[in-house]
Amino acid sequence: MQDKYSPADVEQAAQAHWKAIDAYKAVENDPRFPKGKYYACSMLPYPSGKLHMGHVRNYTINDVMYRYLRMNGYNVLMPMGWDAFGMPAENAAMQNNVPPAQWTYSNIAHMREQMESMGLAIDWSREMTACKPEYYKWNQWMFLKMLEKGIIYKKTGTVNWDPVDQTVLANEQVVDGRGWRSGAPIEKREIPMYYARITDYADELLDYVDNKLPGWPERVRVMQANWIGKSVGVRFAFPHTIANADGTLIDDGKMYVFTTRADTIMGVTFCAVAPEHALAQHAAQTNPELAAFIAECKLGSVIEADMATMEKKGMPTGLFVTHPVTGEQVEVWVGNYVLITYGDGAVMGVPAHDERDFAFAKKYDLPIKQVVAVEGKQYSTDGWQEWYGDKESGVAINSGKYDGLDHIAAVNAVAGDLAAAGLGDKKITFRLRDWGISRQRYWGTPIPMIHCADCGVVPVPEKDLPVVLPEDCVPDGSGNPLNKHEAFLKCDCPQCGKPARRETDTMDTFVDSSWYYMRYTSPGSHDAMVDARNDYWMPMDQYIGGIEHAVMHLLYARFWTKIMREFGLVKFDEPFVNLLTQGMVLNETYYREDDASKKTWYNPADIDLTLDDKGRPQGATLKSDGQPVIIGGTEKMSKSKNNGIDPQAQIGQYGADTARLFTMFASPPEQTLEWSDSGVEGASRFLRRVWAYAYAQSPRIASSLAASDKADGGEAHKTLRRELHKILQQADYDLKRIQYNTVVSACMKMLNTMESAKLEDGAATDAVIAEGLSIFLRVLNPVAPHITHVLWEELGYARVHGDILNVQWPQVDPAALEQAEIEMMIQVNGKLRGSIKVAKDADKASIEAMALACEAVQKYIETPPKKVIVVPGKLISIVV
Repeated sequence: MQDKYSPADVEQAAQAHWKAIDAYKAVENDPRFPKGKYYACSMLPYPSGKLHMGHVRNYTINDVMYRYLRMNGYNVLMPMGWDAFGMPAENAAMQNNVPPAQWTYSNIAHMREQMESMGLAIDWSREMTACKPEYYKWNQWMFLKMLEKGIIYKKTGTVNWDPVDQTVLANEQVVDGRGWRSGAPIEKREIPMYYARITDYADELLDYVDNKLPGWPERVRVMQANWIGKSVGVRFAFPHTIANADGTLIDDGKMYVFTTRADTIMGVTFCAVAPEHALAQHAAQTNPELAAFIAECKLGSVIEADMATMEKKGMPTGLFVTHPVTGEQVEVWVGNYVLITYGDGAVMGVPAHDERDFAFAKKYDLPIKQVVAVEGKQYSTDGWQEWYGDKESGVAINSGKYDGLDHIAAVNAVAGDLAAAGLGDKKITFRLRDWGISRQRYWGTPIPMIHCADCGVVPVPEKDLPVVLPEDCVPDGSGNPLNKHEAFLKCDCPQCGKPARRETDTMDTFVDSSWYYMRYTSPGSHDAMVDARNDYWMPMDQYIGGIEHAVMHLLYARFWTKIMREFGLVKFDEPFVNLLTQGMVLNETYYREDDASKKTWYNPADIDLTLDDKGRPQGATLKSDGQPVIIGGTEKMSKSKNNGIDPQAQIGQYGADTARLFTMFASPPEQTLEWSDSGVEGASRFLRRVWAYAYAQSPRIASSLAASDKADGGEAHKTLRRELHKILQQADYDLKRIQYNTVVSACMKMLNTMESAKLEDGAATDAVIAEGLSIFLRVLNPVAPHITHVLWEELGYARVHGDILNVQWPQVDPAALEQAEIEMMIQVNGKLRGSIKVAKDADKASIEAMALACEAVQKYIETPPKKVIVVPGKLISIVV
């Protein structure tokens, strides 16, 4: 073997070997793996064209798991694919004047090369690409099946409309209420869209969060539960006599609201409705000022999160509804924070006990009436206090017959009275809304529907799937290019045969990512979405991805699985048994700010730092001009902050094993990782030490592997074996619990232990070093597979034990852990005063005698001790 470690040569040799033997191709029921299957999958990436360090970390976590489990007898599957549809490709296409397909496929090819350079154990025979017809055909097939069963339906929905570009914008394309390209104020528009009835599964989705996802992080389960948002409350009506021009009562003379705080019904001082509500529209017909306000509201966001933080604005309608208990007249306002798509598009205003209503009432000088009291607390309308909204400690006041009732009793009493009056009753609602899967964009799965002048909207026959998306369109920002693509648009109606036109909306890309992991299990399946192979691999044993996907992606994947179950495609209820959300990768940021407060961000590689005598940054300058820049602190690596690290540059300089080792060592997988150039250099130095030690010991390894008998060693050999097996025991435990940073620490301890061992030459030394290196290389292999593969081959282990990829994981030898002598600490009156070594099987009397005779403690014992306590194997406590 060569004497110097060359990462490029080592990694090229290892990767060539794996490719030659098709090392990572997974086969169902493979007899080589007695423990059965284990499916470990990372969330599929968007093909942006460039891996970032978050990718490196995510896939290395998966890879470490793969290699460890494979060596432990599991048939492990680690696939990869591409979330290839979506808006980023359209944006890039507009910037570069190329079709999204061309940009996407080029990026996929480059990113696959990058992944291969990392030495990942990916079964590329299962690769899937969401923008290929053989994949999205099954999105369309599922759409038709769900439409047939009524799970998908069509209704009007509110969207962001750019009046200049004449296109619908995604929420992320709306910046400060304006179109990201045109800068035009965005309007809300109601257009027909397709929805999936995820709300029909809300109870099951929530129940399974609580009872069937024990392998998920607690915070993710909480996030899922909060998003589903089950609320038990009362839906009731405020009666009214407001009529349309033809004399009919609007909404049958009832304005419905839903509340979880029916106990505060006597504190209602106003009601607010959405700008699109029938009462608002009616009032605006004769109130130009209100009509203008409603038009202004239509320029606002349709994002629920924005509603929570936006400035609350309102205007009175001049209309009144009747309080269902008191009979008093309650003024109706239009509020920009009320969404027509949530509940009934109306809310009751109880400013005394709701923070949002309190702020609204203070702004518009509306009455505030306290109807809940908490003992020992004094209410004031001067400012909001948290206890005003406390429903656990309060009792009703100023509420007539309900006075003195606690929250539950008051809610039940109010609900009973409203039910008796025919105005309402208890109801369970969910924050979750049906999933709008229509997107008015080009680069996505075509929705398989046809518009016929005679037959209406009809589904594409199953035999005609897939409806193939043309890949030659170049978006220009002026709406969906499919609307201008006559070859795509023109078709015949499948019912009457007359000329018709295809639907140009495409599916939300969350559809693509809702089931891709199951398509990995059934590559090449032409006649079914998934086949019998899916029954072998699913449900997935371990899913790995970022916390940013903890709600929407996981929720839709769970829902999609339940639909597939109902169609008889799968036999399980939940897709992911265990979930790991890895932490973000952080790096320093640097910027300059101009007179207009606009920041320009600079990459850390372009910065020179001035450090104090303790190595702390004191200042920073840009290398190109030597002028100062501002140190912005540590933040998540991102394009916007220009603080990313190019993995290929790291691999080119140090090798893939170094990048893998650093990302695993720097932090536990679920925690954030702070980038450190010195840490990367340290990882590289460690691997050079590994190579140097193996090279120095290669004659001993060769001698030991050639020997027919292993000579027994002395105490030094036993000590080395004991230390190595103790470290192995801890490393094995940490690998099981996915604490890979301490596994790397264990490898470092092993190398230190072997390097520092003082052993005389001889067969016994050869044997213990050969065993130690054999253990060490296998423990390091999941993290640094290239160097360990080559050293395993070069040192001759492969000739005796076979490929390290398939060799058995090292087992802890209980005999090696046994000690003839143990060290016990001695305390005198609770203070540590010394230690002694005693025989492992020494009796209590012998231990006491040795402790009292210990020279280090005798000066603290002037009189016979009152008591001597022996804690077997650990401690002797002397009380004087």
